[in-house]
Amino acid sequence: MQIYIKFFISPQIIINKIKHPYLALRFQNSEVRILSFLLSFLSLVLLFSLNSCRKPIKFSSENLTFSVDTLVFDTVFTTVGSTTQSFKFYNPSNSPIKIDEIELVGGSSSPFRINVDGVKGPKVGETEMEGKDSLFVFVEVTLAVNNGTLPMVVEDRIRFRTNGKDQYVQLAVWGQDAYFHRNDINSGTWPNDKPHVIYGYAGIDSAETLNIIAGTHIFLHKNSLIYNYKGTLNILGTKDNKVTMQGDRLESFYDDVQGQYYGIYMQEARPSVIEHLEQKNGIAGLHLFSRDPNFTDYTVTIRHSEFYNNSRYGLFVYSGARLKAENSISHSNALHALLLLEGGGVHFNYCNLLSYGATSQTPAVGLSNYFFNQATGDLNIGEITESTFTNSIIYGAQATELVLDTLDFQGQKLWTFDFDNCVISKEANITGDYYKNMIWNNDPLFSDPFSRNFNVLSNSPILNSANQLYYLPLDFKETTRDAAASDIGFLEFP
Repeated sequence: MQIYIKFFISPQIIINKIKHPYLALRFQNSEVRILSFLLSFLSLVLLFSLNSCRKPIKFSSENLTFSVDTLVFDTVFTTVGSTTQSFKFYNPSNSPIKIDEIELVGGSSSPFRINVDGVKGPKVGETEMEGKDSLFVFVEVTLAVNNGTLPMVVEDRIRFRTNGKDQYVQLAVWGQDAYFHRNDINSGTWPNDKPHVIYGYAGIDSAETLNIIAGTHIFLHKNSLIYNYKGTLNILGTKDNKVTMQGDRLESFYDDVQGQYYGIYMQEARPSVIEHLEQKNGIAGLHLFSRDPNFTDYTVTIRHSEFYNNSRYGLFVYSGARLKAENSISHSNALHALLLLEGGGVHFNYCNLLSYGATSQTPAVGLSNYFFNQATGDLNIGEITESTFTNSIIYGAQATELVLDTLDFQGQKLWTFDFDNCVISKEANITGDYYKNMIWNNDPLFSDPFSRNFNVLSNSPILNSANQLYYLPLDFKETTRDAAASDIGFLEFP
């Protein structure tokens, strides 16, 4: 459609022909009004013309396609929300498509929540999509407490109505009730029929005892910890029924994410025991601070346990605490498998202290009798009362995996070291009173240490090389060791 607008007589020509000033002014004002009227009229004509020329949109009669038919969430604890998952729906046609309605079938009472391309549910009205276009649907879920001990399956679905046809995407989540701890004080024995989820801290107070028995699963929220203040904490797993400890996000994305919570923190703790514990993905797996001088035994004795993938330390002994470990492993931590700082005591027999891992860039073991506080300028010196490593492996991907850093105090050597029959990675072989029967820089030949496979090849130097003087009859898995010629490290091999 074409539009022609033409002035047959110019208004200015008429004005020029009117000589009387007053009449000319009146006519000029009339011209302004005429022009204003003409512009308004022209706008209306154009609007009408465009509307009359627009062809009606022809929507596709096809239906949608989807990236998934079922969106499944891993186990989610009651009252703890999930991460956001998403899927896409597509317009397969070249033409636009009109979606009449998108609805979460369970409505506002559903534990699921949806967001369609920025519009929150549970119901989203008419939506148009261009040809070959796609949109995201984001889904979250939070489950209510059901006071059950067994996992439950909760389901819902999202309905898409297009061209008179309903299509559905199923939603499913495995839910689990739990015992929740939020800055509480604990004693006695935790039941193991449901997981324990910790917010803030689960505390053990002075002179109290908490026993965590076999088969207990512990999940900690961000920055949370088990805090033992001058009490006793006994973690008592078995080879077939370990105690496990990890973050509370159970989606597969979090399987190997470090730093999801703090760990176990013991301050001046009474003698405690940890057996058959699998701890992962924290900041410091086990942190011992100082010790109660009324007790001469080790602060903690660890057996058959594993600490790994922490964002700082697997084991951290600070300011006088004492740790004994047998048949255990600390590995794949971002900083140290073991750090002893400002004095204390450690004793390791048949253990692996390893720095393999994508984020491991510091020595596996660091031993120091002092700590310099850069913030305050204070230098604190303690005494390393014991530092014994026998039949153990200190190794990793770096040239040096053992660092000793000590200071004298008023002319006194406040440390003692004893390494006997260990495999250690060190830039230079070291001789001296501290070291006996050492195997320096001889790769243990783990099968695939970066994938956490610490089995060894048939020509490994650790095989049949342990000192039987320190013999322990059972290894990490409680396999019987060769009484005549056992293997160095936490595992005994056939």
